[in-house]
Amino acid sequence: MSVALITGASKGLGRALGDALAARGWDLVLDARTAGALEETATELRGRYGTRVVALTGDVTDAGHRAELAVAAGALGGLDLLVSNASALGAEPLVRLDALAPAGLRQALETNVVAALGLLQETLPLLRSAAAGAVVVVSSDAAAEAYPTWGGYGASKAALDQLAAVLAAEEPQLRVWSVDPGDMRTALYAAAVPDDDSPRPDPADVAPAFLRLLDLRPPSGRYAAPALLRTAGADITAGAER
Repeated sequence: MSVALITGASKGLGRALGDALAARGWDLVLDARTAGALEETATELRGRYGTRVVALTGDVTDAGHRAELAVAAGALGGLDLLVSNASALGAEPLVRLDALAPAGLRQALETNVVAALGLLQETLPLLRSAAAGAVVVVSSDAAAEAYPTWGGYGASKAALDQLAAVLAAEEPQLRVWSVDPGDMRTALYAAAVPDDDSPRPDPADVAPAFLRLLDLRPPSGRYAAPALLRTAGADITAGAER
């Protein structure tokens, strides 16, 4: 039975990915900071799919919590997929760089990069032992494009992309994919730009892009979810951005 660990999994993209994997029979370790929402998600997935779901409330910036997540994955039999989805904006709503508090940038870096590295280090022995270990880091178009007010968050995601690229070079037996999911209708986006009410895709409609990566296992690299959903299987590398 395959096992995935997903951070930030109580809502939004994390929850959608958990649902998509549970539908395929995957066992899950789910993390989030809000206990009620996380347990609701876990209970729903267990009831709907009959899969094993371990829900651990905590903050990924806490080293003890990261260790607990790795232990939980090992107790389920190992770890085939690590999804670093938990994210912090650094300011809510987003602000220009001349107004971005250094503490906010530190928070974004701590959550989006440092915690992702720490969890990777905790789980890397399990991933190395998997028959087809994979790591997904959830990036953003703000990591590659210059958008006003997105500087702090984008800088943290650019750093996360580079971390993933180096991991792929250091661990060639793993697949390491950095995925830009595109704009979505999530609480994170609403907090970032509360006045933007334009229609955006539901995370459940984006999750199949991540499943295509697992099914086809293209080379490690940076991929854009909209391109993955458009390309045929044989041409999936056309969705790669590097």
